[in-house]
Amino acid sequence: MLEVDAQRLLDEVWRAEAPRIVGALARRTGDVDLAEDLAQEALAQALETWPHTGSPRSPGAWLTTVASRRAIDEWRRRSRREAHDAELARDLREAEARSGAEGAADSYDPDRIDDDVLRLIFVACHPVLSRESQIALTLRVVAGLTTVEIGRALLVPVATAQQRIVRAKKTLRAARVPFEVPTRDEYPARLAAVLGVVYLLFNEGYVATSGDALLRVDVADEARRLGRILQHRLPREPEAHALVALMELQASRFAARVDAAGDSILLSDQDRTLWDAQAIARGRDALTTADALARGRGPYALQAAIAEVHAAARTPDYTDWDAIVVLYDALVALTGSPVVELNRAVAVSMATGPATALPLVDALEAAGDLERYAPFHAVRGDLLSRLDRSAEARAAFVTAAGLSTNERERAVLADRADDTTPRKDAP
Repeated sequence: MLEVDAQRLLDEVWRAEAPRIVGALARRTGDVDLAEDLAQEALAQALETWPHTGSPRSPGAWLTTVASRRAIDEWRRRSRREAHDAELARDLREAEARSGAEGAADSYDPDRIDDDVLRLIFVACHPVLSRESQIALTLRVVAGLTTVEIGRALLVPVATAQQRIVRAKKTLRAARVPFEVPTRDEYPARLAAVLGVVYLLFNEGYVATSGDALLRVDVADEARRLGRILQHRLPREPEAHALVALMELQASRFAARVDAAGDSILLSDQDRTLWDAQAIARGRDALTTADALARGRGPYALQAAIAEVHAAARTPDYTDWDAIVVLYDALVALTGSPVVELNRAVAVSMATGPATALPLVDALEAAGDLERYAPFHAVRGDLLSRLDRSAEARAAFVTAAGLSTNERERAVLADRADDTTPRKDAP
């Protein structure tokens, strides 16, 4: 095996199995930072060894075993100074012997999603960390991305991504965060944070907040992968299924969301034959599973249900906007989010016309919560345009374009402003 082939194989193994490897090591060491360092050392050893010996039958097991042995070596060195560390090393050897990790890679099942992965996700999304740090650390230790890839994914310099990861690890250590899944009574707060991070990641892929591309499919795919891990590991949590349903249904439109130039295509103008039928089916299945748990629909289930209504319409004219408004009513009541209220106003405009919806948007403007939110001004511009209040519409689109940080979106909004020629403005 050539070194370049070994590197390629290691990249694939790490991408697929990083959470299992780091999770297993973190469980044994109780330290996520140390676990990742040990895993990186094992990767380096593999790069030296595999070109000469060939790849092992189970690369993930090989890396975990080598990293575990390095942990033992490290503890042996420490044990000369501290008896406590010696005890930990003995416990690790016993645990390794029980699992058969040293000599029996056969017991290693790369398809098994064990509790270590779940623990790792919860630790990476611990509430002591800022949302930015949660995302960066999740991408590092759960998704297995390199610092360069994380910087690219988050559109921040590599040094910034590295700082976020380092700061997150230091914070976890300072807070003495245990490597464990929270108890069920802690789920409402902890699970909500985990699902929120995953969905935030997906949204970054669905509509990039900055840069020159509207979509970032690779980022969205990582979020879907994490969502599926949660779904399989938490089968009794309806919102875990609902989040997967929402992401699958929204991702089904990726091929139709941009034109050949990369510009956004509105939902009503999309070629629905390009929608991914398999993703829609997976989304519907996940939503059905969430509903079957009979614990009522949460925010993700309601959003997934809205996406499902769109998916059911073979053309825009067949969209059941009344049903969507009802779903938004429930979502507004549940979240109280002004962004959700804005989306509800859009649904109302489609169900009953822009004249009914504009007062709802004006009320949001008066509240001032969305003053710096580009989509708010874009929606207001669209409603005003449909009411032939062109000068106001143009001003709204100009404001939206000025607030947008995505180059593609900004160009589209600027075009809409140019296309909105004043002609029949109401007094």
